[in-house]
Amino acid sequence: MVGAEGKILDPDEFTEVFEIAEPGKEFGFTVKVISNAKSDSDVGLNNSQANEVLREWRESAFYWQKHFGTIRTMFQPVTEALIKEIDLIEGEAVLDVAGGSGEPSLTIAELVGPTGSVTYTDAVSEMVSAAQSEARQRGVTNIEFRQCAADSLPFENNSFDAVVCRLGVMFFPDPLAGLREMLRVTKPEGVLSLAVWDKGELNPFSYLITDVLARHFGAATPPDASAPGAFRFAEHGSLARILAEAGSVDVRERVLKFQIAAPISPEQFWELRSETSGTLREKLAGLSPVQARLVAQEAQEAVRQYFPNNQMSIPAQMIIVTGRKP
Repeated sequence: MVGAEGKILDPDEFTEVFEIAEPGKEFGFTVKVISNAKSDSDVGLNNSQANEVLREWRESAFYWQKHFGTIRTMFQPVTEALIKEIDLIEGEAVLDVAGGSGEPSLTIAELVGPTGSVTYTDAVSEMVSAAQSEARQRGVTNIEFRQCAADSLPFENNSFDAVVCRLGVMFFPDPLAGLREMLRVTKPEGVLSLAVWDKGELNPFSYLITDVLARHFGAATPPDASAPGAFRFAEHGSLARILAEAGSVDVRERVLKFQIAAPISPEQFWELRSETSGTLREKLAGLSPVQARLVAQEAQEAVRQYFPNNQMSIPAQMIIVTGRKP
């Protein structure tokens, strides 16, 4: 069987693949999945690997809070896509897993209104504190904060009308266990929606900086496909397969094309990128001031084509995977 983009599909993994092209929407494709094959999630991380991921996010939390307003604007189209997927209505109870510095929790809290509620979770206490601080500043009161891992949610079965995770599932130590937990706490017929990066070569936000770093530090070793990372689920169908394996039904996947836009200059972009990435901070820390300035200059020139009138607008592509609890 051949699916979207000419990809050959294993008949043991897929029962049906078909294209959809609704008026006014980007091209996407829906995948109904029944998997008998082992997924990438069958191999979990060891404790040292999991601790390393948490350490990097703890050290990055301050910078995510510092740049919260810009990041919120940059990824607002992704938040809106998730909200549309779960068909959010006023009064609902929504769970946001791996909510980072506070989004999409805060936007959803505004939309569900005083009769609805949002529960935010993140495994990193520093991120939880950052999100709480932002909620206080914005006067948002219909939101609860809990520090916990995705695969150990401290909630009763069937607690939430919908569950979302924006750019978090790629970093779960065990994605299958995390998705099973998320479905457990979702009410019957409730919806779970996830956003992940599409392939790196489709996202200049990533590859332009990676190319600059490669000139100074050498090409990075290709990451283990099963290890946490931004592009862990960039292969179309990979996350949909795991969500179905976790027990979701009516699993569908679509491509989201949008502009990462914000009123910032190339210099401000580099400040944001170089501070919020733990890997990038570590690399730059080993350079002399002269070398660090050179990398910064090259990075800013590399992205300048996407800053008309000194305003960022970078084309981006992500994958939205949505399923329903039986």
